[in-house]
This record gives sequence, C-alpha cells and structure tokens, in this order.
Amino acid sequence: MIAALYVADDGAYANLPGVEVWDQTRDARTYAGPHPVVAHPPCARWGRYWHGSSSKPHQHAKGDDGGCFAAALASVRRWGGVLEHPAHSHAWFAHGLPWPAASGGWQRDIEGGWCCHVEQGWYGHPARKTTWLYAVGADLPELRWGEGEQRLDQALVERRGYEYARRMGMVSSLGGGGSARKREATPPAFRDLLISIARSAQRA
Repeated sequence: MIAALYVADDGAYANLPGVEVWDQTRDARTYAGPHPVVAHPPCARWGRYWHGSSSKPHQHAKGDDGGCFAAALASVRRWGGVLEHPAHSHAWFAHGLPWPAASGGWQRDIEGGWCCHVEQGWYGHPARKTTWLYAVGADLPELRWGEGEQRLDQALVERRGYEYARRMGMVSSLGGGGSARKREATPPAFRDLLISIARSAQRA
C-alpha cells in the first residue's frame, strides 16, 4: 500500500489497487502514515507566477500554500517515497533542497534524500513539463534523462506565428477547455513510475 497525497479524487491515482488517495477533502497535511507516499503538493504559490496573474501581480505571498509543501516533505522523509514539483520551484530553495542538474541523474541532499530533474514529456505528457523529484528511502531508477524537443502546435504557428505559439504552450493550444488541469495532469506512465519508487521505499 502507498498513499497518494494532494491528488484529485477523480484523477490519475483514483481507483488504483494498493493506492490510498488523499484528496483535498482529506487534507494531506494531516497524513500520519504508515505507508510510503507519492506527494504532489500544490505548486501555485511556488512557481513563476507565485504572486498571481501577470495582469494582477502581487496578490499572493511567495510560499503561502498553507504548509502543504512542508508537510509533504516531512511525510516523504518520515515514511519514504517521492515528492514531485515543477522544475525551478521556489520551494526547493526555501527548504534547502539541492538544485538538480537538467542533464539528469540523482543528487543527494544532506538529509539523505535524492533529487533529480526529469521531463514528463518523455512519459506521455503533451508538453515537456520539466519536473523535480525528491525521493527518500527508495530505489532510484534510471530515468529518461535530458531535454526533449520543443513542442508547439504547428497549425497555431502557421496561423499566429512562432512567438505566440511559444507563449501559449502546447497544452493551452490543444483546445477543449480545462488547460490548467491538462497541464497539471500526471501521465499514466509517469504516475506508475512514481508509484514504483514509493513502493520500493522502506519505513524509517
């Protein structure tokens, strides 16, 4: 059994055997074990636009996530498993985690955990979606390292030009609404990879 923290009750981890889902209503900050975890703490207050939209900046304080990242990090360190956040997350610096190399490979921190940089595009995401992982007490698999090709909607490039398509990004150009959820979604192959890392973890 593993616990999936900060995930949607109808998302990628729902209804999987051996996975206990902790969605928003359960409040993953209160998780008290005993299973290893896959943690996806909220990233909105730690990313490039932590302050709010570019049209209305400084609506929020950097890192004001209600303690979610700190709790997720504590859970991974206590129970083993893996934490996922966008690459270049300000949470990494705030919590003293090492900056992993974009070229790949696992790097150890002073607490005994391991960080890496990986692109979810290699595992089925429509965008490259650069990601940082932090694992504790688990087997460290060889991942598909390195930088993937830039992904743009060629029809949008032809209609509106390269710069517009680059700003929009691959996910936003897919259409059908819900671009934020598409962008945040974990591809099944990457989800399975994270679950396998967590399942290899031993209790502290």
